[in-house]
Amino acid sequence: MFYSILAIFVIVLMMIFIAGAKLFGSKKFSIPVQKDFDPLNIDIKDIDKMTDGHEFELYLYRLFVALGYTGVYKTVGSGDFGADLVFTDRSGVRNVIQAKRQDINNPVGIAAVQQVYSSMRYYKAKKSIVIASTSFTTSCETLAGINHVKLLDRQDLIAIINAFKQGDLEKAKDIIEAEPRIILESWSDYKNANLEVKKDIKAEKLIRNL
Repeated sequence: MFYSILAIFVIVLMMIFIAGAKLFGSKKFSIPVQKDFDPLNIDIKDIDKMTDGHEFELYLYRLFVALGYTGVYKTVGSGDFGADLVFTDRSGVRNVIQAKRQDINNPVGIAAVQQVYSSMRYYKAKKSIVIASTSFTTSCETLAGINHVKLLDRQDLIAIINAFKQGDLEKAKDIIEAEPRIILESWSDYKNANLEVKKDIKAEKLIRNL
């Protein structure tokens, strides 16, 4: 009895498989056309029209390859630990990049710096960069300056694009590899037990009144 039921079950599965093969095999499926991310054909207006950050990452990937950088690769779409691209600069130093394609009226916030900076050790990199199609918030610029993260905003991106299209690859690389704006902070303060930074006064009063 058991084997009879098993045989019927196998026959039904085979019939379903054959019917499915005939149904889907007779249809023509169109293969999605890959967008052209040739950096020679793209300017800032095209970047503004990109539907998501993934397209911007692919564009930068092609751009950095076209600039002649070595060790260039795009990281995985999810679980990238904060870096979208990796490349080695002219000094032989590995860099990580976070790409932020956002509306011109939507500046990049502090999270971009936190993520790309923390990704450096994972990717065995020494420098980190955020490249944006917009500007950066004040807090983002402050944290970047303290941690020596290079910020390339919309105007920097336009300058890189123009230099590349004019065939001046070295100028484009000079912009990318320029030293970041640095805010010097004394690391000796970590020994100062009385130092208070961003102290929450309200929380302190609340605890003391309990």
